[in-house]
Amino acid sequence: MHTVLSAALVVVYVCVLTWVALRARAAREYEEFSLARRALPLPLIFGSLCATYVGPGFSIGFVGKGFTSGALFLGVGLAYSLQNILVGLFVAPRLRALDDCHTVGDAIGQKYDRRCHVFAGIISVSVCTFLAAVMAHAGKVVLTEMFGLPGWASVVIVVGVTALYTTSGGLRASVVTDAFQFAAFAILLPMILLLVLGFHFEGGASAFAEKLWAATGEGIAKRTQLEIVGLIAAFLLGETLIPPYANRAFASQTTGVSRNSFVMAGVFSVLWFVVMIALGILARGVVDIDTKEDYVLLILVKRIMAPEWQGVLLVVLVSVVMSSLDSLMNAGAVAFTQDIAKPVARLGNGSALATGRFATIAIALVAGLSTPFVPDIIDGLLICYTIWASAVLPALVLGLWLRRPRPLAALLSMTTGTVVSLVAIVLLFVDPEMGRFSVIIVPALAAALLAYLVGHLIGRERRA
Repeated sequence: MHTVLSAALVVVYVCVLTWVALRARAAREYEEFSLARRALPLPLIFGSLCATYVGPGFSIGFVGKGFTSGALFLGVGLAYSLQNILVGLFVAPRLRALDDCHTVGDAIGQKYDRRCHVFAGIISVSVCTFLAAVMAHAGKVVLTEMFGLPGWASVVIVVGVTALYTTSGGLRASVVTDAFQFAAFAILLPMILLLVLGFHFEGGASAFAEKLWAATGEGIAKRTQLEIVGLIAAFLLGETLIPPYANRAFASQTTGVSRNSFVMAGVFSVLWFVVMIALGILARGVVDIDTKEDYVLLILVKRIMAPEWQGVLLVVLVSVVMSSLDSLMNAGAVAFTQDIAKPVARLGNGSALATGRFATIAIALVAGLSTPFVPDIIDGLLICYTIWASAVLPALVLGLWLRRPRPLAALLSMTTGTVVSLVAIVLLFVDPEMGRFSVIIVPALAAALLAYLVGHLIGRERRA
């Protein structure tokens, strides 16, 4: 009976979400599809940023990491919070001030040249697609665990519904639905924490501190110093201005809205990480200690909540997945149109809009088919963080701050960062005993920065 009720709640939620997306209206022009005419106010940008980063990794994944590693991953999460605040203060306003920019690739193209523009676009689309696969994997975990659905059916449901409204409405539909979803899970997930504290946790503050200390000690003991440094570096740099965030910086009404949205989102993330890690610690008294990380939150909910209320939590987790997934689909589609298709072929407004919608569907299909290759939620994120931080971030940030950046520097940096990170990722997939994915980002980023320096010293300035 409770399974039927849960399914009914999910169906109702999807219908409401679709209605919200339709109210945001279908995009009729490419400028609406890509940047919502650069007219999004502070509340929508703030809510959408939070909904985008509070995906499965920062909810399901972080509860699991709190369960196994305690405060270690609180420190890792706070590195992300710091990054968001620094981006808001120093980088996002500079992006918003650029003329005629839709994407990170556009910004790199303006600062360097066309080759760098297209290269950045290829990396942007690839990273968005694999991140979307991580979100689809998380959706599969949720629906399979709660309903017992086949994995492929869970992926089709989550990816299909998200692609439906994202393809129609573009960025505005994504932002509006994200803000709606953010309001839902920002209230309901912390309520689980209060429920555990009130009815299922015994021993008070001293018992909590004991579990926190034990989990943190276990987490540190399982990792080398290089792995811990790599984790902090990955969460400090790996999501810095990835395409969905950059799109929101470009789509803000003003540079002030762009700055304040990122700073506020960074502050909110501090509170979010504290709640998620606390849930993981509290779960140690409820969930079997050998439970897989990605399933800790789901099993905790099953143990502490009445069956009829589990459907409410299911709705929350589905919204968490979809709010990140729609942002990644839209950002990847815009990057494909703006950074790959447009530089190759002249596209009018109608052709660009059609290309963006086609790319959204293509990214959804590839992401869905790629879910079997996702190791787990956090490792999936770390793979994408490593590629982005080493392949794109040095060229982007240095290009925004240097007065006369050299195209050769960006090209060498992006090539080196891409090759080093991909080779290391493939080696770890082939032989997991070689190490964890968290160790890759440090050498890959160092190699990309060194390549940028060499290119800057020997390269010529961009021709006017």
